[in-house]
Amino acid sequence: MNYPFDKTFNKPQKSSWLLGLLFIMAFSLNAQKPEYRNVFKEHGYKQKDIDKKLQKAYSDLFEGPDKIYFEVGDSMAYVSDIKNNDARTEGLSYGMMVAVQFNKKEVFDRIWRWSKKYSQHQSGPREGYFAWSINPKTLKQNSPGSASDGELYYVTSLLFAANRWGNDSGIDYYQEARRILDAMWKKDGKNNVYNIFNAEHKQITFVPDRFGYSWTDPSYHVPAFMEVWAKYAKDGHEDFYKAVADTSRAFFKRACHPVTGLNSDYTEFSGQPHPTRWMPAGFRYDSWRVPMNIAMDYTWFGKDKNWQEDYAARFQNFLRSKGLDSYDDQFNIDGTKPEFILKAGPEAKLRHSIGLVSTAATTTLIKKDKDFVKAIWNAQLKPYEDGYFDPYYDGLMYLFSLMHLSGNYRIIEPAQ
Repeated sequence: MNYPFDKTFNKPQKSSWLLGLLFIMAFSLNAQKPEYRNVFKEHGYKQKDIDKKLQKAYSDLFEGPDKIYFEVGDSMAYVSDIKNNDARTEGLSYGMMVAVQFNKKEVFDRIWRWSKKYSQHQSGPREGYFAWSINPKTLKQNSPGSASDGELYYVTSLLFAANRWGNDSGIDYYQEARRILDAMWKKDGKNNVYNIFNAEHKQITFVPDRFGYSWTDPSYHVPAFMEVWAKYAKDGHEDFYKAVADTSRAFFKRACHPVTGLNSDYTEFSGQPHPTRWMPAGFRYDSWRVPMNIAMDYTWFGKDKNWQEDYAARFQNFLRSKGLDSYDDQFNIDGTKPEFILKAGPEAKLRHSIGLVSTAATTTLIKKDKDFVKAIWNAQLKPYEDGYFDPYYDGLMYLFSLMHLSGNYRIIEPAQ
């Protein structure tokens, strides 16, 4: 007997079902793919001018008379916090991230060789970790301890380097990243050295030792990097890294003020401010990085868009209320003026800092606002009226932000 349903409809139904599945899969993959927007171009700036501005910012920091990048011999280089006369894992790893994003392999390799030789502990309880501050003249460690964000950026930039350049051109970038990670997972508190993540809270620590293992720095929370580790580290801890990313997204909701969007430089894992013996709680220099980290996560993975869009609106509205051309660079998290001002330069004073102008502008990746874009476009990395000049921190925040806003700060995937 012929069954019209089977013969007439079954095959077409199967084909339609497969086509539908393929469409859903394609849509899903496309939805997850980051869109690296060129915000400057969206606002009418010409591509040649965008390229020129980006190149000048890079050249100023790595090649110009006020550079922070210094080559040593034939194969090494370091990035220096000029005003503090040291080389920090913060700046060294930032320099590597800039280099891999700009496809500057020699610059990347030089900084990595210097970092490995002079900063990375090759033995002992801290093996695999980095001393956070080095005197570039004497080459001695100012402190053997680690600042957790240094390891965070080292690993991520090394994974990107492995994807971009492979591992057979003199440095096995993947194995160098794995060495840091594998060493990290062996740290269990013995000799007061811990994992850079607090395993119970699934959050990055201020420092991975007894002093700072029980609290955090919100600007060290970079959920986008954790998603990258989950995808490319391949060390068996993928689920943990994904959990850290999700925890950071939840943490930001607790740490950022419900009206101003501001967060304290240091906090408890709960998000509540953590005052220290040297500084009361407040929104200061470390905190500038938080809006940029949230904007990066929004662009790269977009897993918490509703809250991130609300955050960007609150943060922009607060700064606008303080005057777009004049807002200060330090606040109490409720937006009031702080009694304690963290010193930068010869005196403790509030400024309208290019570093914060820059990172604030990255929130336009989340919520469009031509005024914030115009502010960073017109900003110049030069001495302030009082003579203070910081090409290191201000400069790196400025360069990172230009990269983000021109669509040039990306997840670097393996070459096909």
